[in-house]
Amino acid sequence: MRISLLLLLASISLGFSQKVSIPIDTMVVTTHNTTVKGVSFSYTAETGTQPVWDSEGNPIATLYYTYYTRNNVKDKASRPIIYSFNGGPGSASVWMHIAYTGPEILNIDDEGYPVQPYGTKSNPYSIIDVADIVFINPVNTGYSRMVPDKEGNMPDKELFFGINEDVKYLAEWMNTFTTRHNRWESPKYIIGESYGGTRVMGLSLELQQSQWMYLNGVIMVSPADYKILRAGGPVSSALNLPYYTASAWYHKQLPSTLQQKDLLEVLPESEDFTINQLIPALAKGGAISDAERNEIANKMSYFSGLDKKVILQHNLDVPTSFFWKELLREKGQTIGRLDSRYLGYDRMDAGMRPDYNAEITSWLHSFTPAINYYIREHLNFKTDVKYNMFGPVRPWNNDNDNVREGIGQAMAQNPYMKILVQSGYYDGATTYFNAKYTMWQIDPSGKFKDRMDFKGYRSGHMMYLRNEDLEKSNEDLRQFIKGSLANGKSAKY
Repeated sequence: MRISLLLLLASISLGFSQKVSIPIDTMVVTTHNTTVKGVSFSYTAETGTQPVWDSEGNPIATLYYTYYTRNNVKDKASRPIIYSFNGGPGSASVWMHIAYTGPEILNIDDEGYPVQPYGTKSNPYSIIDVADIVFINPVNTGYSRMVPDKEGNMPDKELFFGINEDVKYLAEWMNTFTTRHNRWESPKYIIGESYGGTRVMGLSLELQQSQWMYLNGVIMVSPADYKILRAGGPVSSALNLPYYTASAWYHKQLPSTLQQKDLLEVLPESEDFTINQLIPALAKGGAISDAERNEIANKMSYFSGLDKKVILQHNLDVPTSFFWKELLREKGQTIGRLDSRYLGYDRMDAGMRPDYNAEITSWLHSFTPAINYYIREHLNFKTDVKYNMFGPVRPWNNDNDNVREGIGQAMAQNPYMKILVQSGYYDGATTYFNAKYTMWQIDPSGKFKDRMDFKGYRSGHMMYLRNEDLEKSNEDLRQFIKGSLANGKSAKY
């Protein structure tokens, strides 16, 4: 009996000493039912991992994905497929997966706030009725991980963590996925949120040049354009003002002449002032006259809800972080970064920026338990590896950021390609007016402007968390997909 006990203890010890790892190449398939826009149908969910290989064919990473396909589709060749990415960089695909386009969405209230019990419910607006979707997690996000070689050495992080490195290996992975799932004939789309906007701009040209894969559409949701966000200077600073206007309007901090108007009546006025007066004024720097400085500060106060004095103290260059702290300072509250409808409380009312991002804590509150439960219990994918909502991807190589020019070149080479940009007016991280500016710079000639469209929503970075915008934004996607199909038309100018 003592020997048996020792053997049992030894087996338990060996079990606990096993290293936690994710399978390199595996899948689990389940079948489900849903109702979208009043029509009921079944769909298949395939979830698992697919390798990333080096030039010699050795696995260096494996990416976790979830692939949804509508069942009983007779003409698979004409059925669109959408490759979906989130951002960060370092963010999992969880956000759009279980809150926007997927067949299941978070159990939250109509404005996007957490409710218990945590979990998911059917998405009655999902675009799975018109397109199949694959949600992709880049390296170190979700369950995606680097893979050691035979000697146990990890690959060089520089192969993955950078603007150009990211699009290169993801394009290769997409080629393999498209081949494995026999989707070369299908109309193809890529969608990216936040940093995912940078990612899909880069992928649009990389897919054409290195994988010979041509897209029907590129969708950017609250896109991050780092040629604006990291550039600084008059343009980068000035483009924030229309967002200030939107958030101040929402919190009823604008002068009555503006506050009594609808948001969509107010924003064009702020945009016009930004382009035609604020950018030129900021460009003058210290050379601006006192009279003009005061005139601009008065107008900025009018359009932002901030006191003229603090605007002058910032030399007309008001950082977004200060705006989040200042707008409701007298009420003792801060506003959210990614969605300024959200309110927070700081330890002290004094200071230059909020202690925390009120919106992200709310989102992690509902997303984290939901995705962990959903993958395990609904998709039947079980692992002890931690699902990284945000994974370690730093340092990130931002050199040679030419993705904006790249997507313009991709459009020029591919007459089929169209662009849709979706933004929330209350997003203070990647503002809606930044997104408009990016569109203008993709095609400075204006020759492709009829192939680009912008849609704005009365919410923030993840506009789809608000139920009214969830319905509207999915319908905008649906119409964009239908409007960008070839329908027998040749790809030529």
